[in-house]
Amino acid sequence: MTETYEPQQLAELAAKTLLTRFDVANLDLALVLGSGWSGASIGLGETIGEVELAELPGFAKPVVAGHGGTLRLVRTANHKVAAFFSGRTHYYEGRGVAAVVHGVRTAAAAGATAVVLTNGCGGLNPAWGPGTPVLLRDHINLTAATPLAGATFIDLTQAYSPRLRDLAHEVDPELPEGVYVQFPGPQYETPAEVRMAKILGGDLVGMSTTLETIAAREAGLEVLGISLVTNLGAGISPTPLDHAEVIAAGKAAEPRLRGLLAGLLERL
Repeated sequence: MTETYEPQQLAELAAKTLLTRFDVANLDLALVLGSGWSGASIGLGETIGEVELAELPGFAKPVVAGHGGTLRLVRTANHKVAAFFSGRTHYYEGRGVAAVVHGVRTAAAAGATAVVLTNGCGGLNPAWGPGTPVLLRDHINLTAATPLAGATFIDLTQAYSPRLRDLAHEVDPELPEGVYVQFPGPQYETPAEVRMAKILGGDLVGMSTTLETIAAREAGLEVLGISLVTNLGAGISPTPLDHAEVIAAGKAAEPRLRGLLAGLLERL
């Protein structure tokens, strides 16, 4: 049973299973597709194979609508092997931090050297309306959790790679940058919490990404974080927050997101 494995051992088992199943030597990069992003990845690269996430050791079927639930391997125009994770485990699901970061650790164990982490989020800047992609330059982790164990000291001064952000700006020079604040969820933030996040220096609020970033940096991966603003934060938005709004914003933004992902795959 996979429950008997330590987190890193389970990631190595999942990586071996994946590579063997599709007869590839290693991954070069991975992309985790958050809310609103899955549709933008369709048709990118030459598909090597696809598998339900739940069929791989340590993974479970995503519980969030719009997250898909597959892992697709593609060969890029640069002859790199990229893994698209259409779905992720969230901290609020109660499966523990190891489950949240299992995808990132699996990608690293399979040889990936870079990961693109995407999400749908609430925006705190009224100038960034729904459908605006924003590069992450930093984050604030308010989950009171970490994927690190013991005296594992990881430098997060440049958690989000300046090199990869420069590449993203080559693709889309209009991309703004901001600070992402992760709340535990699953409830949306209150207006007071949104004001707090802004006072702390946040520009975006959501329920994913920071724990995966920490695990990715522990594994030596370069990280590019991209948020899709799907709604304005509570107290800023004139309407109540609704997950259907998240999905709709992602659908409307698909052409721009697809162009961004395609341009990144040409450069990574």
